[in-house]
Amino acid sequence: MTVNILAVGDVYGNSGVEKLRKTLPELRALRDIAFCVVNGENAAGNGAAPEHCEEMFRAGADVITLGNHTWGKRELWRYLDENRFILRPANFAPQVPGRGWGVFDSAFGDVCVINLIGRCEMHVGPDNPFFEADRIIKNCDCKIKLVDFHAELTSEKQSMAYHLDGRVSALWGTHTHVQTSDAAVFPQGTGYITDLGMTGAKRSVIGIKPEYALSRFLGNPPERFEEAGGKAKLEGAIFEIDPGTGKCVGAEALRL
Repeated sequence: MTVNILAVGDVYGNSGVEKLRKTLPELRALRDIAFCVVNGENAAGNGAAPEHCEEMFRAGADVITLGNHTWGKRELWRYLDENRFILRPANFAPQVPGRGWGVFDSAFGDVCVINLIGRCEMHVGPDNPFFEADRIIKNCDCKIKLVDFHAELTSEKQSMAYHLDGRVSALWGTHTHVQTSDAAVFPQGTGYITDLGMTGAKRSVIGIKPEYALSRFLGNPPERFEEAGGKAKLEGAIFEIDPGTGKCVGAEALRL
């Protein structure tokens, strides 16, 4: 027997939260999803507020992961300590609020979810994510381990996948908001995709109005970005995992 685990790419703004609300319950039923991890760090554009997180949980997220915009909304800080089902990157400084990994109950046994952030081009000064992953895995005896690696460089994400191949059930990349076409199972049984993509406005530049992104690249004075809105998409990946061994046997990119 295998189980299907869904990872949903960065939810951006009101359109992303609404798309998740409308789509995730039916998707979970249609694809027999046993566990769902959603990256929600952009639910308010720059960061997420507790009300956005509650909406994502009601939609069907079992765990919410974050990234470099974790501290974008100050009201989230206390929530990170209060709700163990939301994770910020584990390799942030140890004194910050919240937790970076956890073990969660499911119908098929315990599931360990780990949130990590890359160091290349991220400008947040985290600890080494490779060493942090080693430390967490050493202290977690769950067979099923899932990793959201929030990173800019494709090479850093791929390197992490080879580093953890056979030691985690699935590893997916987030942050770039552009889905990659490389969903696969690595040689030692780890499911992988370089980036899940984004849940939010379909006609946008990574979630914002195209004219705002274009203006910056043309060299104009910076403006406050605005969410694009309009018709939305949901992107992510489904990993088919054997709960007895913790190995992934199938990986499929998803776009709705």
